[in-house]
Amino acid sequence: MNKSNALKVAALIVIVGGSVYFALRQSAPHPVAIGDRAPDFSVPALPLGDLDLKNYIGQVVVVNLWATWCPPCVEETPSLVQFAEKMRDHGVVVLGISVDQDLTALKDFVQENKIPYPVGRDPNQTLSSRYGTYQFPESYILDRHGRLAEKIIGATDWNDDRLQKFVLNLASK
Repeated sequence: MNKSNALKVAALIVIVGGSVYFALRQSAPHPVAIGDRAPDFSVPALPLGDLDLKNYIGQVVVVNLWATWCPPCVEETPSLVQFAEKMRDHGVVVLGISVDQDLTALKDFVQENKIPYPVGRDPNQTLSSRYGTYQFPESYILDRHGRLAEKIIGATDWNDDRLQKFVLNLASK
């Protein structure tokens, strides 16, 4: 191969390689940001059926991504249960999405903690990846239009007055 052909091949490789890189980079999922429409989802629900975000259109939705093996998740569960019960009559729903792979452990945890809100399963972390979750628990507060109003990273006290006022304000709009 002469020098001219070698340069043409090298240039072609760079162009094709660059095109592939940028195509893949642009299609990579980006974390959901405040104001973004939340990705729709349908995941298997406990005890049966599916948990579909579209069924909650018009409500304020708290999507809590968590796991039974996660100490901060376990720690926040009692206040999240109280929050869900308190907010139910205000057009607010909590959806728990567990990344547990152990279905028995998940079912036992839900029963022992008397979790009153719908719980879905994302054992392969497909949904958590789409939302940009990198730590458990993470909670996404969606307004009535399905847009992200707030993202909470880590365990939180759901009985905090400021948080409850924020959510009630969203529910009143």
